[in-house]
Amino acid sequence: MNGKESTTWQEAAALERFQMISPLLDEELDRDKKIQLRKEKAKQYDVSEKTLRRYEKAYADAGFAGLKPAERSKHRIQGLPENFDDLLQEAIQLKREVPTRSVNQVIFILEGEGKVAPGVLKRSTLQRHLFEAGFGRRQMKQYIQEQESSSRRFCKPHRMMLLQADIKYGPKLPIGKGGRKVQTYLSSLIDDHSRYILASAFYDNQEQTVVEDTFRKAILAYGKFDAAYCDNGSQYISRQLIRSCSMLGIRIRHAKPRSGKSKGKIEKFHQVVDAYIAEAKAKKIRTLEELNRYWSYYLEGYYQKRAHDGIREYYEQRGVSLPEGGISPEMEWNRDSRPLVFLDAGRVGEAFLYHEERIVDKGGCISFRGVKYEVSAALIGAKVTIAYDPIAADTITVSYRDMEPITAQKVKIGAFCDKAPQLPVAMMQGEPETSRMLDVLEKEHHERMEKQANAISYGAYRKDGE
Repeated sequence: MNGKESTTWQEAAALERFQMISPLLDEELDRDKKIQLRKEKAKQYDVSEKTLRRYEKAYADAGFAGLKPAERSKHRIQGLPENFDDLLQEAIQLKREVPTRSVNQVIFILEGEGKVAPGVLKRSTLQRHLFEAGFGRRQMKQYIQEQESSSRRFCKPHRMMLLQADIKYGPKLPIGKGGRKVQTYLSSLIDDHSRYILASAFYDNQEQTVVEDTFRKAILAYGKFDAAYCDNGSQYISRQLIRSCSMLGIRIRHAKPRSGKSKGKIEKFHQVVDAYIAEAKAKKIRTLEELNRYWSYYLEGYYQKRAHDGIREYYEQRGVSLPEGGISPEMEWNRDSRPLVFLDAGRVGEAFLYHEERIVDKGGCISFRGVKYEVSAALIGAKVTIAYDPIAADTITVSYRDMEPITAQKVKIGAFCDKAPQLPVAMMQGEPETSRMLDVLEKEHHERMEKQANAISYGAYRKDGE
């Protein structure tokens, strides 16, 4: 992401608190294990168990927003010790010497050296000022690594308890400048219990915005899930992804290095992707839009509806009889008793927005990605916060202190300056071969749509004719 990310200290503190209690939110934990885990986390983060219970209750009552500290009033600032600036510099030096020192340890040292009387410095106050000085980020970047079973026969008992995420290389397509072949990448999310695919699409890059787009699509379509399990690629450990999911109450869990078996379900699914890529090559697909269109047919008409060996193994191990034709991911997903928890689209969109800071120039404009945007003459010289969707960055929302957020508009340029080159067209030569499987799936897709349309029309006819 270009530019400096803007985050309030309250949001940073809430993110840190969520990471502290994240493992304690697991519904599968029994009482004794939860008590023991809370003791371990209290020791790890150098806080009391009572503090962790308070954070858990605040999250249960108000979600991520409940973890944000209250805004400090001015009279509280006036209550700081007279030598607070010197104490802050001492605290910064202590963090520089040993970056892993906790705020409580810093206070302990300052009190032990006689720099401040016991009880004068409060942890929350010093933590906030250290963050504002740029020395609280290490804590914000912490994430929880938890173990995951390596056997694909084991899975969560219900849907949406855990999703597995990964990126796979797709085919190269002639979509670059002058028909140059460009590597494509498939980003997917699979439900650990049912093996149902919640989101999966090909992209022309593998940046972190691709992963964020996949997560957002899955949440908008199927609702909130408890946790996501992924590797340690830069896309999955990005602070933006962790922050977005934390704001929605979703935990990010990372596999240990070189533990490929722990992501067995998504790896097995990639064998299905390989079969599709072979069909796509036979079909001579040449555009990203076409690649994704046929992929949706393949998922909807073949993978989701086909009996899954992993599901069969899961039930056979438990001595449960299965239907003669087996169970498909779609069947297992639909028959699960756990209700889906849908979130407001505006809330999801806000969680995945990027934030940066800009200075409004003399013309009342800001610059973003090389383009000028009109803001307001009233904000000339002000440092404003902009929020935008990295996938569709044309719409930018500008915020400044207590003012109502405004939508910035692109500075209009005359037609003689318009630089919109026509996209190159790649012409293919060769025999008119195709993928007969993808042709069949496309035909079945259109037939299903036609049957649905006829059913609706017939229902309307019966109602009118009664």
